[in-house]
Amino acid sequence: MMALVSQPFSCDYCNKGFMHEKTLFVHVCEQKRRALARNEKHVLLAFDAFQKFYKQAQPHSKQEKTYEDFCKSPYYNAFIKFGSFVSNVNPLYPERFTNYIVTSGVKLDHWCRDELYDLYVVDLVRRETVETALQRSIQTMMSWADEHNAQWNHYFLYASLSRACYDIKDGKISPWLILNSSSGKEMLKKFNDEQLSHIQSIIDPPFWLNKFKKHPADALLVKDVVKESGI
Repeated sequence: MMALVSQPFSCDYCNKGFMHEKTLFVHVCEQKRRALARNEKHVLLAFDAFQKFYKQAQPHSKQEKTYEDFCKSPYYNAFIKFGSFVSNVNPLYPERFTNYIVTSGVKLDHWCRDELYDLYVVDLVRRETVETALQRSIQTMMSWADEHNAQWNHYFLYASLSRACYDIKDGKISPWLILNSSSGKEMLKKFNDEQLSHIQSIIDPPFWLNKFKKHPADALLVKDVVKESGI
């Protein structure tokens, strides 16, 4: 009967034994791989969602989930997929997006669906303050101007319709500014049917006209900004 060979080096994650320290050093099991990936952007986003999810599911628990809990979770890969989705989409206010998804009641397997992000954007642009909407819109227009060596207040006049369609759909240019400026409304007239279908849920004139009527001071603020900026 052969004697068992001593394996003095073992993996802290999977307990597998090795004869040589160098072999242990290059060994990568699934748990070790997860531990080493801890500081990657998509993993940090996934871990944040994991913690928020369990706070939502177990509101009375005083013990916060650790990264080790995350690594051992059977839902690790599903959260990692969501972290990658957030990293790739780069949503407006990522933490707010994560909170929206976690509290939405949608199944974890469906968190990476584009239509869910679209619903988040609609909810965001409808709920945010007019000041936040104006600030983000003007910042977006300024970024466009820097890219094209143009004046930012010419965005509605000269930005490509595909670029404008994307910015509106992504919530970067608010209906507050578009529907309260003549140049914004003129730009909308240039969109084709397909582009209009992409931004329909964001623009939604009946909703916004009603909102302007309910918040006349906010609408007046926007019109003053439009006039002073020469938009």
